Amino acid sequence: MKKILFLLVTGVLFLTACTDEVVEQQPNQQEEQQIKEDEQNPSNMTKGQENALASAKNYLEFSPFSYDGLVKQLEFEQYSHEDAVFAADNCGADWNEQAVKAAQNYLDTMSFSRDALIDQLKFEGFTDQQATYGVDKVGL
Repeated sequence: MKKILFLLVTGVLFLTACTDEVVEQQPNQQEEQQIKEDEQNPSNMTKGQENALASAKNYLEFSPFSYDGLVKQLEFEQYSHEDAVFAADNCGADWNEQAVKAAQNYLDTMSFSRDALIDQLKFEGFTDQQATYGVDKVGL
């Protein structure tokens, strides 16, 4: 009986020690996950980055922009080049869709040939590929 009690107590102590090790490892895994989330989530933004990002999103709600056009607009608003680039990189814009919207806006106000509209979109900072995509999607 003493042997069984000894084995039982030893087993409980062993399991408790193993459980403590598992519990101690969990915060390390949680810390690693938090580090990964911090790297992916721009929540550690400077105030300038935060404001530039808010402005970028606001601009995109009302008007289509190319990447370069958005950076230039933010710089015009006196954001630093670094903050403007950060905002353009993190605003979530689909630059192809922005080109489609810009192309449609032009066609809603005036007539364009296909090549002239592509040139206009490129002048606004869209890449050749984005401008062509936009013009294709509006049917020119």
